[in-house]
Amino acid sequence: MRKADYLIIGQGIAGTMLSWFLLQAGKKVIVIDDAKPNSASRVAAGIINPVSGRRFEPAWMYDTIYPFAKATYEQLSALLQVPVFTERQLWTVFPSAQMREAFLNKTTVNDYTELPVALKYEAFLDQPFGAAIVKGATVNLRSLLPAYRQYLKSQEALLEIHFDIAALEIAPTGVIYGDVQAGKLIFCDGVATTALSFFKSVKFLPNKGEVLLVKVPGLETTDIIKKGITLVPQENGLFWAGSSFVWDYEDDHPTVAQREVLEQRLAQLLKVPYEVVDHLSAVRPSGNDRRPIAGFHPHYPAIGVFNGLGTKGCSLAPFMAAHFMDVLVTNAPLMPEIALQRYF
Repeated sequence: MRKADYLIIGQGIAGTMLSWFLLQAGKKVIVIDDAKPNSASRVAAGIINPVSGRRFEPAWMYDTIYPFAKATYEQLSALLQVPVFTERQLWTVFPSAQMREAFLNKTTVNDYTELPVALKYEAFLDQPFGAAIVKGATVNLRSLLPAYRQYLKSQEALLEIHFDIAALEIAPTGVIYGDVQAGKLIFCDGVATTALSFFKSVKFLPNKGEVLLVKVPGLETTDIIKKGITLVPQENGLFWAGSSFVWDYEDDHPTVAQREVLEQRLAQLLKVPYEVVDHLSAVRPSGNDRRPIAGFHPHYPAIGVFNGLGTKGCSLAPFMAAHFMDVLVTNAPLMPEIALQRYF
């Protein structure tokens, strides 16, 4: 029987960050993950955007979480020897005169936004109302997740199997799953958590996102470009173009209808032809209040969750995982804004 302090289900950005900080704290961790190719973390572009909403207000806790995230990703990049973190400008094209006015009249002055001296990309973009610069970043999840997976293997901390809830046994001293005995089990497996009876009281709002991988001949930039759709530079001259939000969906597969929506938005942004190389989709496990969800079940204290990071996952995950680790290891108080108990 293998023994661990924590059994973590899922190795997306949530499971990666939580397992990393627990391992750093000297805890024995085993991660179960079957590398589902269209999990939310594996389809996401890894955007870190400092502002939210039409008023361009700083995102929740951004002054705290951003420097922590940057330091964490740079540490992992050095350890894993892969490029993980890139600071980028978000070239944000105003879709209307009203949006430009909203930007100029934003109620909070911050260091994350500015107007450009001159317009860029005039040959490529339709931008009659101008654009703003937002100072953000990207996390290269396509490098980070597989490289960290290999690190877990080197630590004998990964089981590459599909987790079956029917095989879970809750014991007096923790949980047993197959040949693994652990003190605590923490679900970090994205939308799969929403189907568990343990968390039926949690107001998850899963939503499906679809994205295209496209080539735009002649367009070369390190900027993220945003106007109704977001273009994020990728390797080999590709751009991640997305994403859609669908609340009512039949499955997690790409659809013709959403491809048409994405292509309509590309047509509203681009003046030039483009080529679609691939079409991807995933379901995000957002919470109803757009805050992460962390903690342990009130009636099953060995069963926990760290989930619901939503579209801000790459900025929130490092700080929130480190905070949850402190709660687990040092009995620090859990932030009420993210506590699972708010749903019970």
